Formats: sequence, structure tokens, C-alpha cells
Amino acid sequence: MISTWRPAPGRTPVPVRGTSAPVTFGLIVLCGLIFALGPASGLVPSYGSGDALLPAQRAYFRHWGVVPADLFDGAVREALTPVTALFVHGSWVHLLGNMLFLFVFGAMTEERMGRMEFTLFYVGCGYLALLGYAAANATSEQSLVGASGAISAVLGAFLYLFPRARVTSLLPFLFFLPLRFPAWVVLPFWAALQWFAAGRASDGPGVAYLAHLVGFGLGFGYAWVRYGRRTRVRSAPAPASQGENQP
Repeated sequence: MISTWRPAPGRTPVPVRGTSAPVTFGLIVLCGLIFALGPASGLVPSYGSGDALLPAQRAYFRHWGVVPADLFDGAVREALTPVTALFVHGSWVHLLGNMLFLFVFGAMTEERMGRMEFTLFYVGCGYLALLGYAAANATSEQSLVGASGAISAVLGAFLYLFPRARVTSLLPFLFFLPLRFPAWVVLPFWAALQWFAAGRASDGPGVAYLAHLVGFGLGFGYAWVRYGRRTRVRSAPAPASQGENQP
């Protein structure tokens, strides 16, 4: 849950409830629909089943995802893959984890930015996050899919705009007890975990932690430059939880 915080003295609070966010909810529906119609969902018989489904999944991810080794060859289609990859997910866990984070942090961020700005922010930061990962792994033949780079940018912007909003978190090492912490504690801790994991990650299949870090930094930096210290925001209660896995 995200609950109310008091603005610092001398700041003009801008009330944000996160109840009017058509872009956020539209992105969730769109990603869910694309996943349901793709081979990773297992819901479309034409893709086959069992062992026959694996080649279809690999071909699908390679076509719509980012392949770093192919991205910088000058082809227009390859240059568009960091956009198409934002709407493709590799599994149900991947999809649901990303959409949960987008639901929790996207609505209030969108309401603060406005629909058009939030849309451009989401796609632009997502594109650059995937581009940054590809540049750092330029010889990789692995396909990269998922909205985590864009959603990480939303988390970064949320941290700047709503640093005192309290987020309910489920911590595995505390037996998943729901504990409430301010965003300035939860989100930097999440970013630190991504940094630690990125240093231990290999070039093989798995989670592109570097894309998370690039997106988070872009989101926080954008909010800092765009909104400066002129206005802080006051959050009203909104539903929330936490969880994510892959990019």
C-alpha cells in the first residue's frame, strides 16, 4: 500500500491519488493481450505444444526482442526492436511481476506527469535502457524482451516525486511479513540489489539487471531535471504491493 506523507515546510503539495491513469492501465492490458496471443503463454494451439513449442518461442523472441549482436548493424527493423521488446514477455511470472510493479508505481507517476508525457517517458526510457544493455553486451546473441527497463524508469521517477510515500513490502527473509517503508528506503534498496546482481550476472539467459539500473537512473534523472525542487507531491492512499523477476 502507498499511503499519505506530509510535504516539507514551504513546499506546495500537489495531491495525487493515482486513480486516473488510463495509460498505465492500457499498458497493462496491452502487454497481457500480446502475451496471451504469443507462444510463451501456451494458449494458442497454432504454435504447437511440448518440444515443438520451444522453436516457436525462440523465433518469436528473436523477431520481436532485442538481439544485441544485430542491433547496431544499421537495419531499421533492428533499431525498432527496443520498442517492440517492451511489450513482449517470456513467461507468466515475468509478465505478472512486471505488471504488478507498473500497477503499483505507474498510476501515481502518470497522474503527476500527465498522459502524453508519461507515455513518451515510458517508451523513451525503456528504449534507452534496452539500448544501454545491448551496448554493454554488443556481441550477445541472446534475445532480450520485457518492460522492466521502462518500469525501472517509473520506479526512479516515483522515488524522486514521492520519496515519503510508504510502500508495503513482502520480505522473504522475514517470512513474507507485510512491512511498510517509505519509498526512499524501498526503492534505493531495490536498486542496490540490481547493482549487486548485475555484477554477478553472466551473458547467458536470465535477468538483464543492467537494463534495470539504466532505466532506474534515467527515470530518476529525468524527474530531477524536469521537476527540479520547485514542487513536491502529496500522495493519497492507493493499492500497492511488490514483486518482479525478469526484464
